[in-house]
Amino acid sequence: MDLLRLRAGARSVSTKPPPAPAARAVSRWRQESERRVRPVVALAVLAALAITGCGGDEGGDEGAELRAVTVARPNPSTVNMFNLCSAWGEGYFEDEGLEVSTEAVDGVGAVLQAVVAGQAEIGGASAGPVLIAREQAAGPAEEPVLFYNQYAQSTYGLVVSEESGYEEPADLEGTTVGVGTADGAEAFLARSILSEAGLEEGADYEILAVGDAGPALAGFERGDIDSYAASLVDMAVLGTEGFPLLEITPEKYIGYFGWGFATTQAYIDENPDVIEGFTRALVRGTEFGMENKDAALEHCAELNPEEGANSELTDPLFDTTAERGLTPEEGGPWGAYSPESWEEWHATLLETGELEGPVDDLHEAYTNEFAESANEG
Repeated sequence: MDLLRLRAGARSVSTKPPPAPAARAVSRWRQESERRVRPVVALAVLAALAITGCGGDEGGDEGAELRAVTVARPNPSTVNMFNLCSAWGEGYFEDEGLEVSTEAVDGVGAVLQAVVAGQAEIGGASAGPVLIAREQAAGPAEEPVLFYNQYAQSTYGLVVSEESGYEEPADLEGTTVGVGTADGAEAFLARSILSEAGLEEGADYEILAVGDAGPALAGFERGDIDSYAASLVDMAVLGTEGFPLLEITPEKYIGYFGWGFATTQAYIDENPDVIEGFTRALVRGTEFGMENKDAALEHCAELNPEEGANSELTDPLFDTTAERGLTPEEGGPWGAYSPESWEEWHATLLETGELEGPVDDLHEAYTNEFAESANEG
């Protein structure tokens, strides 16, 4: 079943509702499965949560010590990174001499804090937060760099209730826009969309951080929010609960790449072999997942059993992730960025005032070195 149904000027998001669960339980799977958000300093315990691979007899030296790598992800879903799940489940990380652990934190801002603090080697991040973090960085140890384009298209969209009467961003004047976190990628996207529509935050609309799909649904029902900057996961959760959504994201923003995998420039300089091996495993995991959906979903379910138990959610989410997310930009190699897409993000962030000024070293905020190498192998 398609998660997103295109129609003139907007996208209606709906799926068949499950037979019984109450709407208020919309994000129960998240509440039960997610290790709830904690202060960034608590990420120091992640090394104790290392996930051991369960496949791959052919790689690595027998008995060789694996290098621990912690990956901070911006939300609890694992299906939206089924390539990482596949690389883990098929033993591809072990083939590269890596023992990968993963932990969900509260949005991209928390991910970058963890990476810059050295409490996670790698994290899921997006262009806006990365460029702003680089503006504030004191040196290479604090400069995040995106090295793998996980989503060639946006993983967020601006949605309203199908019954609201809102049909385009300009209609949201005088309303409240819900976001997961105020400093997350979804908030950057919402502000950019509304700025282009001629609306100014504080004067024409308000931003309210409400959390994930469950609180967002409650916010819609109470009238606290009129729209929501939703991730693909949030859209899927709301859709499976029978809440009819209309996506009013302009096509321009659908085409903006979403989040990818980032580390610091200092970590790249000191550990290029780790990033190279991690990327090579991701590419193998992507190719495996694209050809073996059921097996990929089984691997994801091992990492997040509560999410995996809800096939009404995971099946369409996988399809949407594969179609809207992981497809390479302009037919390029898996994980690569196009310079033009970065220029588009840069221009938009300048127009909306998210950046204080032009970024002279924009090309240093990302690298295609590892993606290109991994695709050649």
